[in-house]
Amino acid sequence: MSDPALVTLRGASFAYEDGPTVLKDLDFDIREGRALALLGRNGSGKTTLMRLLSGGLRPRTGQLALAGQPVSYDRRGLTRLRTTVQLVLQDPDDQLFAASVAQDVSFGPLNLGLPDTEVRSRVGEALAALDITDLADRPTHLLSYGQRKRAAIAGAVALRPRVLILDEPTAGLDPDGQERLLVTLASLRESGTTVVMATHDVDLALRWADDAALLTPSGAHTGPVAAMLARTDLLERAGLRLPWGVAATRLLRAHGLPTGSAAGPRTAEELALLVPPAASPVTVTGAD
Repeated sequence: MSDPALVTLRGASFAYEDGPTVLKDLDFDIREGRALALLGRNGSGKTTLMRLLSGGLRPRTGQLALAGQPVSYDRRGLTRLRTTVQLVLQDPDDQLFAASVAQDVSFGPLNLGLPDTEVRSRVGEALAALDITDLADRPTHLLSYGQRKRAAIAGAVALRPRVLILDEPTAGLDPDGQERLLVTLASLRESGTTVVMATHDVDLALRWADDAALLTPSGAHTGPVAAMLARTDLLERAGLRLPWGVAATRLLRAHGLPTGSAAGPRTAEELALLVPPAASPVTVTGAD
């Protein structure tokens, strides 16, 4: 892949105090402009990796860099990192704390010492981007789960990060809520934000991402999403199943049917366009 690596981890290892090593000698890249799905079994280190990338944790060994420049973990270095990379946790209640949505979204820009006019501008933009402008004055404890998810993401977007890392953003949402969130993420990508999504949903990853990173005991394996999610050896080591889209592509090709793109169908709608309509049922009547 020729896209430049905006965020890089090299030789990173991490272990929690009095615990086993979670990640060891890990190399990992976030490439600007690419939608990246991060996948792996529970306990594989996804959350630890996301916290390392966003500055919530510091690697015991190895180095984190932004645009090729090593990150320093002093106030200036962490401010630079956190205005470039923002992490949104899976449970929005772990991030929301202010009385109203607008107050919560304004916290990050205020913490940067921005003038009030700039803060108001950023809050307005973030609320509009997440389609929750009408919730600006709503108490956060009165929001639905999906609204709280959007409010938490808006708080990160208000900092205008170049990279937005989302931990299981669709978990707990109904199908309509998932679709609305995916539309929002597409809009953020169009505006220049690079999005990384941690998920267990291989079908969602195949549909949404450009690239996939599979965390296995031997490290992170990254490449184009269709190719990575067809690697049954890596999927097994990562504790994941084969996506239905990959299975459908194999079935179509086994029967000599066209698969559209080289990657095959990535959504049910794409599959429906490839499969010819079923023949009209034949009515069989008894003999006179």
